[in-house]
Amino acid sequence: MALKKELQLTQQGELLQTLKTRFEKNMNRHKGIAWAKVQAKLEANPEKLWSLNEMEETGGEPDVVGYDAETDTYTFYDCAAESPKGRRSLCYDHQALEERKEHKPENSAVQMAADMGIELLTEAQYRELQQLGKFDLKTSSWVQTPAAIRKLGGALFCDRRYDTVFLYHNGAQSYYAARAFRGALKV
Repeated sequence: MALKKELQLTQQGELLQTLKTRFEKNMNRHKGIAWAKVQAKLEANPEKLWSLNEMEETGGEPDVVGYDAETDTYTFYDCAAESPKGRRSLCYDHQALEERKEHKPENSAVQMAADMGIELLTEAQYRELQQLGKFDLKTSSWVQTPAAIRKLGGALFCDRRYDTVFLYHNGAQSYYAARAFRGALKV
């Protein structure tokens, strides 16, 4: 049975208020963007609102980080100070999860993102996020991994240490209590 990816009206109202409050507190992330237009776009796309709720429920603290006039889309990133708590201890993807012999995590980052209707940040997006604040000072986040690296068993993650953003590699099967993933959603 497929899940209905739509929020009840009361949930929609609560989420929109949370997003609006965060939007107003962090204007540096979205200069020149008006909340009323973002809200109208969200209200017209209930499945995207559902995905934002999933981001919020797992600790991502999603916020608007950009607008593309050509496609008339707003971009949301997870803006929690540290990697989202509800998405930690995940290996990179389903293949890595299946290849683990013991101590398998409950899910993979790629699968969880797909289930939520979002995408893992790319390295470029992660670096863009870091221009808006200081994130992952104690944690790390899986990022989209090029197919050539993944084919060889690896996966990429990023963090910020020593006031510098680092890109690292690890076996895709690995998982850590301090590593999650950050997502992007276009509305």
